Amino acid sequence: MPSALVKTDVIDADAHVVESERVWDYLEASEQKYRPTLMTSRENPKRQNWFLDGEDLGFKFPSPDEKQSEEHLKRFGREVATPVKARELSDVTQRLQHMDELGIDIQVLYNSLWLTPLTSRLDAEIALCWSWNRWLADVWRLGENRLRWTCVVPTLSPKEAVPQIRFAKEHGAVGVCMRPFERDRMMTDPYYYPIYDEAQRLDMPITVHLANGSPELFKLLTNEAGGGFTTFRVPTVTACYALIMSEIPRVFPKLRWGFIEVSSQWVPWVIHEAMRRSLGSARPISKDCLREYNIYVSTQTDDDFRYVISYTGEENLVIGTDYGHGDTSSELNAIARFQALGDLSAEVKRKILCDNPKRFLRDLSFSKRESWHRGGLSSLKRQRETAHRAHAGSRRAGARYRRAIRSLLGRRRAERQQGFLLRAARAPPFRHPG
Repeated sequence: MPSALVKTDVIDADAHVVESERVWDYLEASEQKYRPTLMTSRENPKRQNWFLDGEDLGFKFPSPDEKQSEEHLKRFGREVATPVKARELSDVTQRLQHMDELGIDIQVLYNSLWLTPLTSRLDAEIALCWSWNRWLADVWRLGENRLRWTCVVPTLSPKEAVPQIRFAKEHGAVGVCMRPFERDRMMTDPYYYPIYDEAQRLDMPITVHLANGSPELFKLLTNEAGGGFTTFRVPTVTACYALIMSEIPRVFPKLRWGFIEVSSQWVPWVIHEAMRRSLGSARPISKDCLREYNIYVSTQTDDDFRYVISYTGEENLVIGTDYGHGDTSSELNAIARFQALGDLSAEVKRKILCDNPKRFLRDLSFSKRESWHRGGLSSLKRQRETAHRAHAGSRRAGARYRRAIRSLLGRRRAERQQGFLLRAARAPPFRHPG
């Protein structure tokens, strides 16, 4: 293929699905007794919780409405608005079209439930995990290989997790999601080794998404001032430090790890502490421990990249949008903002957007022709509008944006000269399977 036609894939390494009642349609007939019911709070009509036989499984993730999205954009400069059918994946085509508008080729999907434990009943946990994993397998089937996912597993019984991991691998999953703490255990406990052994055998990473599976720890850390920082971020960062200091990198030397949605600003502190505390030990920790232990971390656009990279290197960072959510981690325009950063080279940006997530998650391939045809020339306009909104009000950022757009226009002109877009325009309309 001529070099002018080579397109760098853009991989959103942290996107979400927001679970609706459709998720439980994938329970088998024998599992229908475990179907949760969604109930609206009397105190707050906008809040809904899932219940199973009187047990509160957690709330339906409160995605922002139009007014809240506008307020979020005005206050923080970050877009968070997503179409309901796209974030709940009741319309996969709409999700793919929105990805085109955002300039995203592939999204890696994480759960919104399971950030805390759903149930204390093993039989119910097994059934609910199966239902969620079957649902995402169906989403992947409809998603042209652009919607990859990480499976949820019944951590109350690691041996029961193994067949679900195998199923997920066969149906488009690219990771196994674990919480940093699981009730009275940390994720580094040997109790979970059967999960890690199977993940390593299948060449799937363990993705430690921001979460807290310990009800006691969650209650202890809950406070008005700390919010999600203390209840979710601190435990996730603590788990990364524990992993670095544990025997696990030697027990599972080929296993890859990802710490997702906690920014990367904390990494220098954790590595520095690990190095300092391991001095003189039988296994001193090096500054290059992320590379040595196959650990990847997701970044945010306002991270101090030069400082962070001085500890992580360029090979172990990825980036995501937190698509579907509307909290402090969410930044729907993260890709446009990141591409327009002026203090990172094009090579480093390519690594974080494409090369690193492909190394971390492995099989991230799809048909570029389908994606480019569906977006067509109009996707360029949408990408320009997204980048413009991401940098409105900043002259320096605006200048970087214009340079980025000139570069994008140059590449598109080269593609048209090669006749690629002309052939795509003449192709029959792509119709979504099913």
